Amino acid sequence: MWPSSAGRDTMGGMPKANASNRTNVKRKKSQRNASKRGMSSIMKLRIAVIVVAAVVVLSVVFAFFWPGWAVRKAATPSQLHTEVTSATPTIKASPLPKDASSLLSAMPDSVANFARTSAKATTEWKASEPVEEYSVVYSNGTESEDATLIVGQWATSATAQQQYDSLNGASTGDQLATGNIKVDGKTTGSYVVKQAGDGKAVAIWKNDTAVFKISGPTDSVETLYEHFPL
Repeated sequence: MWPSSAGRDTMGGMPKANASNRTNVKRKKSQRNASKRGMSSIMKLRIAVIVVAAVVVLSVVFAFFWPGWAVRKAATPSQLHTEVTSATPTIKASPLPKDASSLLSAMPDSVANFARTSAKATTEWKASEPVEEYSVVYSNGTESEDATLIVGQWATSATAQQQYDSLNGASTGDQLATGNIKVDGKTTGSYVVKQAGDGKAVAIWKNDTAVFKISGPTDSVETLYEHFPL
């Protein structure tokens, strides 16, 4: 005879204590799985934080040890002059003298929508003793928008630099742009563009032994400087 079941709970012929144990085991497994998932989420969050921190640190390092990496470049004349202009002038260029020197012959017939309307020798920079110097006018057909180019050449790059520095110092308007001129990766000079008041501007640049200065309405100066080939 089986012992009396009094005082003992049974379920399906097995003690209820065993069913309770199985429930506890399942509960513990579920808790462990939830804990693992929680730990996994925490680890992922920590990894994400570490990656972000690493990116920030690398950005700072590059900014200090790789000049210009995190610095926006200064505006160039092409950025300053956003108005779209025709690349073809509406007027014909005036011919150069038959005995024009190499320097004068290098002055282009046209620049963007401007054409050369006159070219002559000048003595504007005589005090600095250039080898030669010329005054060249460029026009787009509207006289009020004409711009004048003065170009001179010196015996050495050093004396040309002195003239550039003198012209730059004499121009006291707000600076619109500045930078270096490079030819085949080598720095051959500098440029500066400044306001000259009353809607006008001046662009000055030095390239090796030659110095250039364009003056006139701001839009005209920026267009000519932006497209000038020398």
